[in-house]
Amino acid sequence: MRPVVMLPEILIFAGGLAVLICGSFVPRARQWWTRLLAAVVLVGAVISAAVASAGGTTTAFEGAFVVDTATGVVRIAAGVGALAVLAIAGGEIAGSDRESETYALILLATAGTLVVAGAQDLLVLAPGFLLAGIPLYGLIGLRRDGASAEAAMKTYLLGALFGIVLLAGITLLYGVTAVTDYPELTRRLPDAPPAVVAAGLLGVTAGLLFKAGGLPAHFWVPDAAQGSHATVATFVTTVPKVGALVALYRLAQVVPDTVAWAAVLAVFAVAGMVLATLAAYWQDDPRRLLGWSTVAQVGFLLLPVVVIGDSALALPALLFYLVGYTVTNVGAFAVSAARPDLRTLGEYRGLAATSPMLAGSLVVALLGLVGTPPTAVFVGKLTVATAAWEGEWVWLAIALVITTVLSLFFYLRWLAPVFGRTAPGRADDVPRAEPWAAATAVVAAAVSVLLGVAAGPVWDLLAG
Repeated sequence: MRPVVMLPEILIFAGGLAVLICGSFVPRARQWWTRLLAAVVLVGAVISAAVASAGGTTTAFEGAFVVDTATGVVRIAAGVGALAVLAIAGGEIAGSDRESETYALILLATAGTLVVAGAQDLLVLAPGFLLAGIPLYGLIGLRRDGASAEAAMKTYLLGALFGIVLLAGITLLYGVTAVTDYPELTRRLPDAPPAVVAAGLLGVTAGLLFKAGGLPAHFWVPDAAQGSHATVATFVTTVPKVGALVALYRLAQVVPDTVAWAAVLAVFAVAGMVLATLAAYWQDDPRRLLGWSTVAQVGFLLLPVVVIGDSALALPALLFYLVGYTVTNVGAFAVSAARPDLRTLGEYRGLAATSPMLAGSLVVALLGLVGTPPTAVFVGKLTVATAAWEGEWVWLAIALVITTVLSLFFYLRWLAPVFGRTAPGRADDVPRAEPWAAATAVVAAAVSVLLGVAAGPVWDLLAG
């Protein structure tokens, strides 16, 4: 069974339970101890994941869970992303009446994300999906106002719907093969009825697209980004997606040639890129804009999954893009968390004059999301487009380039006021930025640029 192979997942899950229990006994004035405990657990999980990644590919629980390069990247990216979320929470959630519960739900959802990423059996994928998804409903509703209640209800209803669809897909695949582990599915699905196989794969894919926040299961993402705390918005638009996209990569290796699964996924990818980009043009709330940006980024990230069997660049491109997106998206939301008083794009006018470090971090984050050199997402998009071109999916590479150019303009709608002139008298009355969130934004911007500049060694590590 080798449970030690799943040490990072066990640490994070146990840490979530420990934080939840300890929070019931620690006085409200000392709830920061639970944040410290959560951070220690995440650091331990990241270190153990890094050590395990050096040991090569291995499996646990009769092959139902696999630890390889993709699992290692998800473990580290999700762990570091959750740590950054805890840093943002230091200024926003600290001292609230649901502080320890927030940290516990973040840890439990992170543990589910890791299980989804490493699952090599449909019966492991299903509980991982639930563990990664159910805590999100509570997290989004923690703000307890009209917007968060609407977002939580929308997420819950869509999660319940696509969870049922995923379970139905698993049932169909099991019904025609009598197995649930991926190696056996790879051998038996080519001989199964194509229509049933297609329906089953579509059901599982739809469930994972909900977790990733991609079309057609994306409607909850902008509402969650706008209606929840910045801490929660950062988490739900970043960490769960990392695990879901790697799970789609593993599913792609099971798909037989008898169904056109890649073509359907390509349509979802391009439709998500285009529709989310167009929807983002009309947003005035920065967090809602970032929510639509997230949906578009999922479309970009689906491209290497589509060509996973046609290009050797697909997997390292996917993993590099995931790492770059995690860092960059955290940085963008951290700026929003540092100045929670700025709730429209116009209110960011003059930020460059009043908070130059914060404005610089925002520039790096937004241009990074576009894919501007020398940021990490630029390398990710470049390699993804190259993989699509090499795999003879030329129209996907062209769609990526066109949509990227179009997305520049809605990000510029946010950046333009930043460098505008401050209204008279306003420069003397600027609220102080939240130090934890501001520091996170600066660090994320630096890491994004560093990953872009030093992409070669990181790429070699992922490709190797």
